[in-house]
Amino acid sequence: MKFSEVKNLTDKEIRVKIREVRKNLFDARMKNAMGQLTNPLSIREMRRDVARLRTALRQKQMAKN
Repeated sequence: MKFSEVKNLTDKEIRVKIREVRKNLFDARMKNAMGQLTNPLSIREMRRDVARLRTALRQKQMAKN
């Protein structure tokens, strides 16, 4: 996910996306702990996606004020 894709979403869509990515991140961490995760680098990507989403959300909130 690129930041250019995220910045065009609405606040509500960003919040939903954060929830989805965090759930997937939790699942990936559990699979990694059990040795079932095929690509451990996906955890890093999901963490970065959450950061991108939170940054976009914060920028939108600051722009409203």
